Amino acid sequence: MKRIVLIYGCIAGLIMGGMFFISMPMMMNGNMNNGQLIGYATMVIALSTIFIGTKTYRDRVLGGTIKFGRAFLVGLYISLVASFLYATGWEIFLASQKMSGTDFMDFYVKCQVDQLEKSGASAEKIARVKTQAGAVYGWYNNLPLRFLFTMLAESLPVGLIVSLISAAILKRKTPKTLGA
Repeated sequence: MKRIVLIYGCIAGLIMGGMFFISMPMMMNGNMNNGQLIGYATMVIALSTIFIGTKTYRDRVLGGTIKFGRAFLVGLYISLVASFLYATGWEIFLASQKMSGTDFMDFYVKCQVDQLEKSGASAEKIARVKTQAGAVYGWYNNLPLRFLFTMLAESLPVGLIVSLISAAILKRKTPKTLGA
């Protein structure tokens, strides 16, 4: 199981982590309106490897049978590997931005404020958003907290959902016969 988890987890993690270097520069040059949509769509596509990895484990290692719990664990382990690589990719992206003189959080807050101003939000609401962003910015500069947040709050929940769906679809008590 370890080999399958590492292979499919690395594929998913590299896709998600690599997307930062493709999509983020484009978003930072334009606008961030579709950033979350692109990010989560990429996660769902990348984490489809959970289904493939679980099916591979069921068919090649377990002889065509797998219980829901075991299938879910395979998906969970793939999700953990992928989420670790996703968070690592984010850290590499942030470091590359800082080296180029750009601070992503400053840019992100500026985009939020610009959106509020364009929508005609009150000065009080804009001030509140800036204050909240300042509070988040404080803990976000702590690398271990940021890494854990990125891993556990962004990609892992998507992986858990895909793992549950995959386990439900792939569970099988008896092996499939050739004639059936």
